[in-house]
This record gives sequence, C-alpha cells and structure tokens, in this order.
Amino acid sequence: MTEPISGPPAEVADQVEVVRRFNRSYTQRVGVLEESFLGTGMPLGTARLLFEIGTAPGTTRDLRARLGLDSGYLSRLLRRLEGDGLVAVVPDPDDRRRRRVDLTPAGRRAWADLERRSADRARDLVAPLTHRQRGRLAAALAEADLLVRAATVTLERVDPASELARAAVAAYVAELDERFPGGFDPGSGPAPGEPDPEDARLAPPSGAFVVATSDGEPVACGGVRTLSGGTDDDVVGGVGEIKRMWVHPGWRGAGLGSRLLRHLEGVSRDLGHREVRLDTNGTLAEAVAMYERAGYRRIARYNDNPYAEHFFAKHVG
Repeated sequence: MTEPISGPPAEVADQVEVVRRFNRSYTQRVGVLEESFLGTGMPLGTARLLFEIGTAPGTTRDLRARLGLDSGYLSRLLRRLEGDGLVAVVPDPDDRRRRRVDLTPAGRRAWADLERRSADRARDLVAPLTHRQRGRLAAALAEADLLVRAATVTLERVDPASELARAAVAAYVAELDERFPGGFDPGSGPAPGEPDPEDARLAPPSGAFVVATSDGEPVACGGVRTLSGGTDDDVVGGVGEIKRMWVHPGWRGAGLGSRLLRHLEGVSRDLGHREVRLDTNGTLAEAVAMYERAGYRRIARYNDNPYAEHFFAKHVG
C-alpha cells in the first residue's frame, strides 16, 4: 500500500518533479539507457546481477531479496550469464533445496572489467568539477542515497522466532551491550531448542513483531505486545507496549526510526490498544528525543526492567 505524502500539494508536486528530473538526467549520463551497459555487451540488468554476484555470492533467494527481483526475471538473467560461461548455479551444500550462484573464472574477469569501466565512467562524470564541487556532489549523493533507501525500506510483520527477526534482535542486543556503561544482559534466555517466552508475547494474537529490511538485510525492528485489557483508571481500552525497537546506526538520521515508531503505533491500534507504552535507558538520548517529538508523555515506572530509566505513554486509539 502506498503511504500518503504529507505537505502542501504544490510543494509535494515540486519535490516529486525534482526526483523525476534527477532520474532522467542521471540514468542518461551513467549509461543506463545503453543497450550495452558501459560497453560490456550486456544490458544494465544483466550487468547489475553480475556485479551483485561478484560482490556477495549467495543463493538465488539471497539475490532475489537483495535486488528485489521476481524469480522468473532472475532465472532469465541467470540463464544468460550461465550461457556466457560467467556464473555457475549449483545446489547449496548447506541446503540442497536451494541453488547457490558463484562466478566462474571468466565471470571474475568480467566482474573486474565491469568494476573498472564503472569507476572510469564515474571519474569522467566528476572530472570537470572543482575539488569543492566534487565534495558537494559526494555529500549530496550520500544523503540522497540514505534517504531513498530509507524511503524504500520494507516494513513487514514476521514471526518473532524467525531467522530474520532473530538476526535483528541479535543486533539490537549487541548495540545495547556496547552502549550501556555496565553492558547489557538480556537474561539467561530459553534452553537450547526451547521457544523464547518473549517471542510468544510478541506473536499474534496478543502481539506482533516488525522487521524493516533493505536488500534482504534487517535494518530496523520493533515489537508490540499487550500489557493489559485497559483496567487502568485513566485508560479506556487495551494497553500495549513497544519492545525491542532498534534502528541500524548507519540508517539513523533518515527518519527511519520515526517511520517505524508510527508503524508500530498503527500495529498497536490494530491490536485494539488505546494506549501504548515504552521504556528506555538514558544512554539512548536520541531515542528519548524521538519519543518526545512523537508526542509521548512521561509517566511513572510501570515495570521492573532494571535497565529502564525513562517511561513514556501515548494515546493511539
């Protein structure tokens, strides 16, 4: 579903036109429109797939996730690369149901040639600019890249016990352990092979867990669980709690945290909550500031979390 765009219609229209104009200009100047991309004899889609395989070999599922390709189109591109002797598609030794894709020796030479041609095109593109102009361009493109990637991140409800969710939570725990002065101990956790009780609380019907992915990798996550049926004197309706909210450090500053928070508030409403609560540690100053900007009010301690120092609530019904 397309998210609504806020702002004055005329201003939004101008912003959309700027993006469209940049797309037209940039695609022409970097050779996207050429039948033989950068003179390699391959169209852009095939060359891009070759680059991805050479940069990070993996399974066909990995490639689909990273590039956002449907299986049919990916299969056609792989057949061409196989036919040219540039890649080998074989059963994955770790899981014979999957297919692994690697470059052949000829493919590695083609990949190196593509790298050289791409660098030469970029160098030629910026050569007429002064040192200061190149710095401005690099900073602007880095900012644009971050914002475009943040805007195209996929927010998806997943099983909190899934591999994707566990990878996101592991990154969340590792960062807290690094940032908290005394480290972070999430507890003893479940015995090997046993389900995590916290996963059950963040799973339907009383909870939900959301992971934001980009190029198939988790870059943010957060969960909502039901705290009560709304028996508090000042709350009409259910009470929910946001847990395990994390954004990859490299993605901060692009609004992904605020977008994820709004999304989790919507999830909380879907679960029947009129109010959502959360706690955080004072070390996470950027999180405290974000919650306050989002309209959360400070409340008294409502749990026994030993790491929590600030407590917030917001009506979302």
